[in-house]
Amino acid sequence: MSKSRNPEERPQDGLESERHDAWFEPAGAFDHDPSVEHAKTELWREAKWPLEWLGLRLSRVYRGCGVPHGSGEPVLIVPGFLGGDLMMLDLYWWLLRIGYRPYLSHIAWNTDCPDHTARHLAIRTRSLHKKTGERVRLIGHSLGGMLAKCVAQEAPEVVDRVITLGSPFREMVRAHPAVVGLWDQLKLGRGLLVGRNLGPSCGTGHCMCTFVQCMLDPKPCDVPQFAIYSKKDGVAAWESCIGDDPSCNFEVDSTHVGMAFSAPTYRVIAERLNGAA
Repeated sequence: MSKSRNPEERPQDGLESERHDAWFEPAGAFDHDPSVEHAKTELWREAKWPLEWLGLRLSRVYRGCGVPHGSGEPVLIVPGFLGGDLMMLDLYWWLLRIGYRPYLSHIAWNTDCPDHTARHLAIRTRSLHKKTGERVRLIGHSLGGMLAKCVAQEAPEVVDRVITLGSPFREMVRAHPAVVGLWDQLKLGRGLLVGRNLGPSCGTGHCMCTFVQCMLDPKPCDVPQFAIYSKKDGVAAWESCIGDDPSCNFEVDSTHVGMAFSAPTYRVIAERLNGAA
């Protein structure tokens, strides 16, 4: 019978030490995610978003001047990762001022399983379609845009169009390592209020859920989809935020967080919401 190893004893030999560490600290099954790639974005740029928030309030766009107006069409607004409806209130009130019927997502804190959240949004979108009698326009910021695209694939009959704001939906997510690390930490510390439906493979290319399949292998969809992106995005690599059709991609001068408060972004939103898609 072999002698058992005392965990308190550290081997002296280098090779044995490596084996010891590997034995006591095995790699997780989902440590490497083929659908997520770290991007060397300039995260420091995101500190500028309060200036964009201030600039929006000083702009003519925020007052509804010089932009196309709506005629009461329903618009559902979806917040990004770590965000919630509170963060989208500026966009909500602005859409109301320029003639739309905006609706919030009922997401207080977008940190849950994306597949679970997408199902919730599909139900909400169908409910708004039934309530208004019109197909719903979806606007999603960052992860919210990815969720909106999933809803469009799963319920195209109730979606009029999708507008994404800095959403890294193309082929694979390319984002700053700090943001990817936050997602990993949420899965480790999931609880009743934050990430309660998260699993080890959640939101990764290892998962076979509907949301991941919609991102990695999107279904053919007749719903018009427009992508707003910024080359100054400090969170997501802008190349992963654009679609195949160049005519549906619109560049703005904005940070990632600031796209929810940016006057140039709001101008493009007004233009994409108005008229035939």
